[in-house]
Amino acid sequence: MGALQDKLVDSLYGLGWAGVKKLPEPAAVALGRRIADFAWKRRGKSVLRLESNLARVVPDAGPERLRELSQAGMRSYMRYWMESFRLPTMDPERFSTDVEFTDEHLLREALDSGRGVVVALPHLANWDLAGAWAIGHMKAPFTTVAERLKPETLYDRFVAYRESLGMEVLPHSGGAAFGTLARRLRSGGLVCLVADRDLSASGVEVDFFGSTARMPAGPALLAQQTGAVLLPATLHYGGTPKLYGRIHPEVKVPKTGTRTEKTTLMTQAMADAFAWGIAEHPEDWHMLQRLWLDDLEERP
Repeated sequence: MGALQDKLVDSLYGLGWAGVKKLPEPAAVALGRRIADFAWKRRGKSVLRLESNLARVVPDAGPERLRELSQAGMRSYMRYWMESFRLPTMDPERFSTDVEFTDEHLLREALDSGRGVVVALPHLANWDLAGAWAIGHMKAPFTTVAERLKPETLYDRFVAYRESLGMEVLPHSGGAAFGTLARRLRSGGLVCLVADRDLSASGVEVDFFGSTARMPAGPALLAQQTGAVLLPATLHYGGTPKLYGRIHPEVKVPKTGTRTEKTTLMTQAMADAFAWGIAEHPEDWHMLQRLWLDDLEERP
């Protein structure tokens, strides 16, 4: 049954990539909205988890407001998928016209410094589109890490899709990824990491919207070991088809303290930047999984 289910999942994603990119953009937008509303009305586990997470981000929201936010969140999430399916066929000129970053100069100056740059982002809006903007508009190809998905063929689809946009994609599992990222940074390259959810047992505990969550240590450790500039970035959607972003000021390596102490302080600063962006646009935060430690402890 597992192999059959994996094959079905892979086939459905394959249909999405093959079919949605052929649709006119208004039709793809409308389809994504219908799918999002259908999923939201079913009130499945992912929708309920999204609402639970949003309740921490917007603690004053009542049940009606939370339902509005979760519906908007599912629409934003499906917009991400519709855009991602269509991204390889999109006119590269749109990466400049449809994506707009505040304080873009911080990224440009960091790249020009030759130190290497780590851009860390949360799961906000469309990080793949932001990556295409970096490659097309900033002329800055980069290396990233992807979580290994089941089935393996689905992971291969994601890797091929992102590589078609000009990204170098490394598997998350295994220790080789960190060494490769460090080499890219030491040669003055750009590394982009989605970093608001820890996928290992070695994450750093941070205060996030008043409760403890765990986020990856990788961005801070890479900056410490290579001398790279660590820049948090946040994203949000505007009206179709605009994507907006902000490059936040550099998270600097503390001058004193142990490596663990420095990593904790830097990861907390990164989390604070993420929290600012998520609080500004909670409907664009695509966190449909457990994140906070007290939620993780609910598991049997």
